[in-house]
Amino acid sequence: MASQAVTPQGVDFSKWYNEIVYKADLAAHSPVRGSIIIKPYGYEIWDGIKNALDKRFKATGHQNAYFPLFIPESYLRREAEHVEGFSPELAVVTHAGGKQLEEPLVVRPTSETIIGEAFSEWIQSYRDLPLLINQWANVVRWELRTRPFLRTSEFLWQEGHTAHVDEADAERETLQMLDIYADVAINEAAIPVIKGRKSNIERFAGALRTYTIEAMMRDKRALQSGTSHNLGQNFAKAFNIQYLDESNEQKFCWTTSWGLSTRMVGAVVMTHGDDTGLRLPPRLAPIQVVIVPIYRTDDERGPVLEAANNLKSSLIDAGVRVQLDDRDGIRPGFKFNDWEMRGVPVRVEIGPKDVENSVAVVARRDVPGRDGKQSVGQDNITAFICQLLTDVQASMLQQATDFRDANIHDVASYDELKQVVEAGGWARTWWAGSDDDERRVKDETGATIRCFPFDQPDGAGRCWMTGQTAEEVALFARAY
Repeated sequence: MASQAVTPQGVDFSKWYNEIVYKADLAAHSPVRGSIIIKPYGYEIWDGIKNALDKRFKATGHQNAYFPLFIPESYLRREAEHVEGFSPELAVVTHAGGKQLEEPLVVRPTSETIIGEAFSEWIQSYRDLPLLINQWANVVRWELRTRPFLRTSEFLWQEGHTAHVDEADAERETLQMLDIYADVAINEAAIPVIKGRKSNIERFAGALRTYTIEAMMRDKRALQSGTSHNLGQNFAKAFNIQYLDESNEQKFCWTTSWGLSTRMVGAVVMTHGDDTGLRLPPRLAPIQVVIVPIYRTDDERGPVLEAANNLKSSLIDAGVRVQLDDRDGIRPGFKFNDWEMRGVPVRVEIGPKDVENSVAVVARRDVPGRDGKQSVGQDNITAFICQLLTDVQASMLQQATDFRDANIHDVASYDELKQVVEAGGWARTWWAGSDDDERRVKDETGATIRCFPFDQPDGAGRCWMTGQTAEEVALFARAY
């Protein structure tokens, strides 16, 4: 049962986040360093994200498969930039079955290499392309500093891997999958992400180009919430992924990869949560409506529970995920706080007078206090609640969008950028700096280029770092 007191966001956001994750029953501590146990309530949120993605993947022609957890170490070394990017994070198995292995096995940090090897066997002709594969799996990256859902040594994700006849088709795929990520983030999780291209130093190891969806959390830090990579021909050449084209010439494929993880659960917590607990968007909420019956005597109990159960049945028939909280020996006030901590979007209160008047009190989680409560007639309450869930979803997206937009600031000098970053905001600026210039900004401010947004202003501007004409703006922010 959730304990209610939490550290306010304004006092210590990091502490607030950790407390919410555990008090809202999303996760439990694990005996394995850097790992968590995802509890049923937290897993159901992930399930909602997973199902929303999987439906979209299949609608665009992708098929699910599964590849081994263990990858021969030699596979990673065949793509030099890739192994260099992952070396510090690798977990390596050297002994098994009581013996030292002839070749060490890497515990999957990502699967480009082992899937690339499979693709080299599966693809023979242009008729085999495009090959569109997705995998739902766990991966291991040995993190030194961990935080539940956001950065753990083991996490769950999907990773898509595809092969194409040319760069144009690979680029279409890469951008299509980024659009799917943004669609799920915006329309399911109510997180107003910004789509864009990563800088050279922020791109995926071994990729030609990396694209990202970036979200602003309530502490104004950025969270990279999903990435899509055009891998060019780097992995195709390393793993000999070739096809015979229509002119009977051997050509190397162009490949992509893209992934979104349980980090998105953390994004939901940090985008919407408040000092009372979680606030879950209805489309992802494991429980969309909770009904709390209120009575003092046995005579009151029967009619109140009958009305509550009738409403529950009606909501189930309407496709609403609903729970009746008929726990005995617990005061209604505690139940209210408990469900607010868990972020249930809508609460319905039914007491003896409500039964007499054929009404119920409906409270929405996204609007605190009396402003979010109203009395609704029981004859049309099901339709009212269904519409209310739609309204809450839209309201949460609008609130998060307003917050994000209010904290992105245009800057025209290094001093202005430093001021914005120090205050916790995002700085939007014309940029034509080098990789070393970007590293200098990171070293001196802690901010990185989150992306070059797809939504760019017209014309060009002056880069304050180099004094040169810049053709695009970049978003700088501190990030998780």
